[in-house]
Amino acid sequence: MELFRALAALAESPGPGQARIAAMLGLPGTADPPDHTELFALQLYPYASVYVGAEGMLGGEARDRVAGFWRALRRVPPHEPEEGDVPDRARRLLWGQSRKALLWEHLASWLFAYLDKLSEIAPLFYRSWGGLLAGALAAEIGALGPADTLPLHLRRAPPLPDPRAAGADAFLQGLLAPVRSGIVLTRADMARAARDTGLGMRVGERRFILQSLFAQDAGATLAWLESEARGWIPAHLARRPTAGDVSRFWAERAEATAGLLAELRREPASPGQEFGGSAGG
Repeated sequence: MELFRALAALAESPGPGQARIAAMLGLPGTADPPDHTELFALQLYPYASVYVGAEGMLGGEARDRVAGFWRALRRVPPHEPEEGDVPDRARRLLWGQSRKALLWEHLASWLFAYLDKLSEIAPLFYRSWGGLLAGALAAEIGALGPADTLPLHLRRAPPLPDPRAAGADAFLQGLLAPVRSGIVLTRADMARAARDTGLGMRVGERRFILQSLFAQDAGATLAWLESEARGWIPAHLARRPTAGDVSRFWAERAEATAGLLAELRREPASPGQEFGGSAGG
């Protein structure tokens, strides 16, 4: 657990003491404040609700589940009748159960996908940080064993909406909610999509950029997104020896997204045309 605490300290804004922690962990160099801001404030927000919430944003039901878990941990265990205290064995059992729930419900349920994207776009210091975190997660899984069931975050996650039934707004929001689409799309990815398709890049939030790309060329945008989703499938499956059904869930979501995008792209009258209206947020 000390390793997790040290890695968590390095995810905070760079400050005094981080250089010593980085050196102890063997990380190259030190954290750079502009790099930290770019990565954690503009590209990859380090909050579970963004990745396992149906909205793909901070807050919502996913955050409430995380908050409920922490409230539960802070409750005082009930006393044994006539003994006046919880036996050591019961305390260890309670901690072990809480530790495994924290691992699978609130960390492994999203962090592997997050770290895969981080490894693509982060500078060297934070790529190395992410590698240590992935290794620490794998070691924790090895110590505590596989999940007893698929995390509630994932069991409750709705699929990616079909725009022909749910409308364009729901579809766009779903694409940007990783737990629904199986893919993580950052601002850097939006810029790459514009370059790859030869379309104009409009500055704004990810949804605004994505809607602008659809408005310019729906077919090219659907094709780019389909390719992106297909690229995530082997990445998720590569984690399956460690993360088991969690990785299978993410791979199935990415595969379903790729299939829907391919179907939309093949339709004679592209439904993507309706994405070209005014965009917000």
